[in-house]
Amino acid sequence: MELTKPSPTPGALARGTRRILLARTIHCPDTLRLIELIVASSNPQEEALHYFPGDTLFTPLERRRGLPLGNQTSQFFANVYLNPMDHMIVRNLRPGAYARYVDDFLLFSDSHEQLLEMHCQIQEFLCRFRLTLHPGKSRIHRCRDGFPFLGFRLFPTHARLLRPNVVRFRRRLRRLHADYHAGIVGMETVKQSVQAWIGHAMHGDTWRLREQIFQAFPFLAGVGRPK
Repeated sequence: MELTKPSPTPGALARGTRRILLARTIHCPDTLRLIELIVASSNPQEEALHYFPGDTLFTPLERRRGLPLGNQTSQFFANVYLNPMDHMIVRNLRPGAYARYVDDFLLFSDSHEQLLEMHCQIQEFLCRFRLTLHPGKSRIHRCRDGFPFLGFRLFPTHARLLRPNVVRFRRRLRRLHADYHAGIVGMETVKQSVQAWIGHAMHGDTWRLREQIFQAFPFLAGVGRPK
């Protein structure tokens, strides 16, 4: 079994398209105006120059795009915007299995050729909404070799944290250790940060990894003890 993992390019959604899709779901004018204010406060987006059918030479430079990242509304927006794609995949492409979380999604099939064809059809479909698939994150993997998804490498029998995730957490612990002993942060702040990471890591097979990490930081005795 193989899968492809396309991901719509962050910040690439044209704001005119966004308003049309939201208006289909939300009919309250006051709520729509509030959404406009939230999106207008969006943090700066990375450049996402892309020409779609019907664009002029300067359209990509004039098109407003982007969503406020780190905002709970972004998850809701993603579900609204990608709902048409969900229906197209399930009804028309009919992969062996399909899963999506916000803008990360997986398609499963026993056929490499079918996955390539589905990838092309999804890309063509998303053009209608001024969305593109992330060129660096659309890949076909064999399930037995594992595949990255939501910070883990998933296998048929288990899940492992991706190495960059572990490296970042070790760095965070070193900073917390230094700040705690310097009196900059208290133990409650340390606990909250550690427990947040544990809550994520526990979704994978990480008992030994967590035990190894926290043994190196005695000041966390009892805080990060694997369960």
